[in-house]
Amino acid sequence: MRHGHRGREFGRPGGWQQADLPDAADASDWFAGRLPADWFTGPPTLEIDRDEIVVVGELPLPTPESAEGEDAADVPQATREGLVSRFRESTRAARMQIAQEAQARYGRNVAWGVTAGDDRILFTHLAVPVMTRLRQPERKVLDTLIDAGVARSRSDALAWTVKLAGKHAEEWLDELRGAMRKVDDLRSEGPRGL
Repeated sequence: MRHGHRGREFGRPGGWQQADLPDAADASDWFAGRLPADWFTGPPTLEIDRDEIVVVGELPLPTPESAEGEDAADVPQATREGLVSRFRESTRAARMQIAQEAQARYGRNVAWGVTAGDDRILFTHLAVPVMTRLRQPERKVLDTLIDAGVARSRSDALAWTVKLAGKHAEEWLDELRGAMRKVDDLRSEGPRGL
């Protein structure tokens, strides 16, 4: 080591968090084949990170016989809440079994959610602690959010800030994720002509 600086190895930083995880590239296909066809109106969406796979499917809304052209906004809120509650209870055992299989396959927890009209409801999902070190200017930002009543603690303030940044930077983050996928693909192919 020179001047206290450690050299960087090839690959993305992240170490064990990423290196030890099974590849989840085929998770959408696996869930599409594994889930009962009558649960959702189409294939579910999956959100995958290092810790968790969140599976969210759209529930079919009841259509009253007399209501031609009725849309999700016309289905009463209580009806949607009852539909979500019924789905959650009636599918619990099957969802637990599927989650166990997926956890063994992908090395991540599985959480479930549904959409019913404009409502998006997540069932039990992870809240993962993340530790960070902040200098005084960053701590002042968090403390201002607490003093203003936006957050109850520095942890809440940091979570609020991350949500806000993610909301406003989603397009850029999508481009960054796409570029990282291209790098991963090139790295897996290796040099050509060897």
